Amino acid sequence: MTRHPPDDPREWLNRARSNLERANLKGNLTYLEDLCFDAQQAAEKAIKAVLIHRKVPLVYTHNLQRLLDLVEQCGVAIPQTVAEASYLTRFASLTRYPAADEATPEQYEEAKRIAEAVLRWAEQLMLGETE
Repeated sequence: MTRHPPDDPREWLNRARSNLERANLKGNLTYLEDLCFDAQQAAEKAIKAVLIHRKVPLVYTHNLQRLLDLVEQCGVAIPQTVAEASYLTRFASLTRYPAADEATPEQYEEAKRIAEAVLRWAEQLMLGETE
């Protein structure tokens, strides 16, 4: 994978793809909540790629609804499958530590599905704006 400067939205998409790939690495010794965290990170970085692409200064938050609101303020419509990303915010910090609630297999599958949808949307949106 070609690396780009940190202020290049393509690098943010690369990082989103990396997190999504890790989210799919379910193994016998892997906690589902860790994989849900990677799914959340994939969606967060994909949304931030869109914002950077639209010249919005980087916002330091894990709140995906807040990020999606910023995207909408740029005049970009948010499809329902992408709007569901706010569900992933719960996995941004609480699930990273031992005191966290365990993620269920259903939550894990939902987190992956949403992250995949957000990444596809970001890729298509950015591709369409550069053609």
